Amino acid sequence: MPKIIGIVGSPRVDGNTAFLVKEALTAAEENGVGTELIKLAEHNINPCRACDTCLEGECPIEDDIPILLEKLEEADGIIIGSPVYFGNVTGQTKMFMDRTRPLRINFKLKNKIGGAVTVGGSRNGGQETTCAAIHNFLLIHEMIVVGDGSPTAHYGGTGVGRGKEDCKEDKFGIETSRNLGKRIAELVMKI
Repeated sequence: MPKIIGIVGSPRVDGNTAFLVKEALTAAEENGVGTELIKLAEHNINPCRACDTCLEGECPIEDDIPILLEKLEEADGIIIGSPVYFGNVTGQTKMFMDRTRPLRINFKLKNKIGGAVTVGGSRNGGQETTCAAIHNFLLIHEMIVVGDGSPTAHYGGTGVGRGKEDCKEDKFGIETSRNLGKRIAELVMKI
């Protein structure tokens, strides 16, 4: 069975971003694929040291990245969710992205389907710039980037939330996130 991984890059374990990524994964499951949710806040991830050791072998940093890279490599689709921090992804998300360099050496994520879920403090709170940052990351890995498809047709799942559970009342954020999960599932099944 095809599988989609949802990565939550929020420092909050069960906040708005986790809620919307779960919505996307639920919609994907409803369309016939398996899913797994990964919360970066529950993992030990250190920043890249720019030592370039990964170009010739394994990264010398001892943390949870090898486990996460293995899961990404096995997945057919990847959803990355991040709150908006100053118009971009969180530090946790960026450290995770930087540490995927070993997968890029032989383009191990090539042709996997990917999308973004973002949460800002207002409706126009940087969600699109944060989606673009995630999309750029996916493109650099030669992944196939999708938005949330019709009928909403946006950059991905885009929610509004400041308080920990605000997105539970954000119908548009839920709809776009679910549409993204459905769209990724449809393409994973076709490929």
